[in-house]
Amino acid sequence: MSLSSLSLISILENLRSRKFINDEDLFRLKQIELADKERSLVFNILEENVSEVIQERCLLFLSLIEEEEKLPFCLSDRLEILWHLWLPLAIKLAQKREKLGRPLIQGILGLQGTGKTTLARILISILAKIGWKTISISLDDFYKTYSDRQQLKKEDPRFVWRGPPGTHDVELGIQLLDKFRQSSLPNTQQQLISIPRFDKSLFSGAGDRIQPEIVSNVDIVLFEGWCLGVRQIDSGILDFAPPPIMTEADRKFARDINRKLEDYLPLWERLDSLIVLYPRDYRVSKKWRLQAEKESIAKGNSGMSEEEINRFVEYFWKALHPELFVKPLLDNSELVEVVIELFSDRSISRVFCPTNKT
Repeated sequence: MSLSSLSLISILENLRSRKFINDEDLFRLKQIELADKERSLVFNILEENVSEVIQERCLLFLSLIEEEEKLPFCLSDRLEILWHLWLPLAIKLAQKREKLGRPLIQGILGLQGTGKTTLARILISILAKIGWKTISISLDDFYKTYSDRQQLKKEDPRFVWRGPPGTHDVELGIQLLDKFRQSSLPNTQQQLISIPRFDKSLFSGAGDRIQPEIVSNVDIVLFEGWCLGVRQIDSGILDFAPPPIMTEADRKFARDINRKLEDYLPLWERLDSLIVLYPRDYRVSKKWRLQAEKESIAKGNSGMSEEEINRFVEYFWKALHPELFVKPLLDNSELVEVVIELFSDRSISRVFCPTNKT
């Protein structure tokens, strides 16, 4: 752990016990915040507003520790990421929602194991303290029904698993996001909104839709998915695709899935903003998926073997290879607002805004 990390944790422990920030700790926090130029840019932290930013974040921090037992994480183990990412990100989303004047649709793109669902759960808890009702939905919730996917598999046996473009009911997603976006228009009567939900455990892991969730008065929608916001690329690039796209059959599958992304554009256009969670080495997501499977099995659930996990993850890479479809977004400020880069242990490497190198 770096000296700056130790210093930050010491300051936050002081704040936790004293319930206020003294001048010395405020000065040290200002230095820490301004030292990371990339993160400061993401959260609009400047010399002239840094004191105000820190005071606001301190108040939110103190409000969280009042109900620490209700949080979906152990506060003591997460002080650094709470301060550097979760709190300022929640404040940023709240400010965006207030400025927008209608429910905010915030996209979260991340490969398997990057922590999309965890981030959404934490943001929901923090945003509730600010007074914004937040829900999370997943691209998984828009999978076609089990019977429809079985029919799809008969028509195209390459759709071995759910997941790739072509296995979702895109129109269902569009209709839902439009309902949220229009729910606070003037003269619009408050409506109950039905959210489709998907249970991956049904039909021996193939999954199917379950009873929808009914919500109302939603302020922020966190919409996450493994290929959320991904755009179609020049098909010629796939002629030289990296492994595991090795054979002509692999390349044809990749080209066909690439074309299907065009059908998803109307859904992506409903997003107000996109956050990308991306590991420095995308291949570590296979290790993360295996860890999650082992943890699930240890709890008594059924699961896949290491060989099955490898095939499963590589199937997704063959459909939309991260190096070709996700990595280019890290430099595209027109499509992505924030990038959260991860080390192999899932700790934060960088938080930055794309700079449009493309």
